[in-house]
Amino acid sequence: MKIRWRLRMAAAQREIWTGTQLQRLLAGRAGLQMSSASVSALFSKELSQVKMSTLIALCTALDCTPIDLFEVDTTPVERPAAPVRPVAGLPKAVSARGRSMPPT
Repeated sequence: MKIRWRLRMAAAQREIWTGTQLQRLLAGRAGLQMSSASVSALFSKELSQVKMSTLIALCTALDCTPIDLFEVDTTPVERPAAPVRPVAGLPKAVSARGRSMPPT
């Protein structure tokens, strides 16, 4: 599964083309003051995380839902085979009190 950030597309559909326009909209409609650098990062980068309060402000300012800001690709992603772990790294014995013993 892959999730893509679609803020730029959602903003464009509402005639918001620049970070400055989005910054003004966030301040005016949602009461969120953000630096130009922060708005630019939201507008132009693929995010790995977003604060819930920021997401709510974006939805309020753009009159949209979170579904409009994310694109979810549900195509399964193949994972590489996990490397086999050597057994030698496991503890060899357990003491009477249930603690693992140091390697000999």
